[in-house]
Amino acid sequence: MRVLVVEDHVTLAARIGEGLRDAGMAVDVVHDGAAALAGTTTTAYDVIVLDRDLPVVHGDQVCRTLAAGAPARILLLTAAASVEDRVDGLELGADDYLGKPFAFPELVARVRALARRATSAPPLVRRGDLTVDRARHRAGRAGRPLSLTRKEFGVLEMLVAADGAVVSAEELLEHVWDAYADPFSNVVSVTLARLRRKLGPPPVIETVVGRGYRI
Repeated sequence: MRVLVVEDHVTLAARIGEGLRDAGMAVDVVHDGAAALAGTTTTAYDVIVLDRDLPVVHGDQVCRTLAAGAPARILLLTAAASVEDRVDGLELGADDYLGKPFAFPELVARVRALARRATSAPPLVRRGDLTVDRARHRAGRAGRPLSLTRKEFGVLEMLVAADGAVVSAEELLEHVWDAYADPFSNVVSVTLARLRRKLGPPPVIETVVGRGYRI
């Protein structure tokens, strides 16, 4: 899951980014509305956590622009938390609204819920003897729990959500890793090799030569 955090308070933005990464997400952080709009032109984010009171381009304008053209789900995160404020935010095109101060587990749960809404896959996905609980961030095979890293789970989550369709290495890199990932590295193939070992036999991930991978 790839998340963009747009927050002008640098310390808070860093804490949100760190906390979401600890929850297994790939996170990019920017501090003004113009940077948010620029970032979404080059990266397909799953969820955007957006502060309303932003410099350069106001958060309301960012929300309105992204809601009209970007596929990402938008979570408005702001200190203005009255009923009227929430209604205004949702009418701008936001998918959810969370007031400051907030409980971090609630933020994580809301971001995950929005990401699940962006795909047709249910929270709990079964493919044969493989089970992926996207809500609880757990996976198992044949009744055996799998101990997966954040990146391994992210790759597996994308593959099961694709429901048998091919997912390219470029798509995996864009959604599971953040902006610091080297696009010319072999990080995707290395992660897939580790994931396959942990899944065990018989193999469930197929390589489609020249195209990508699928369950």
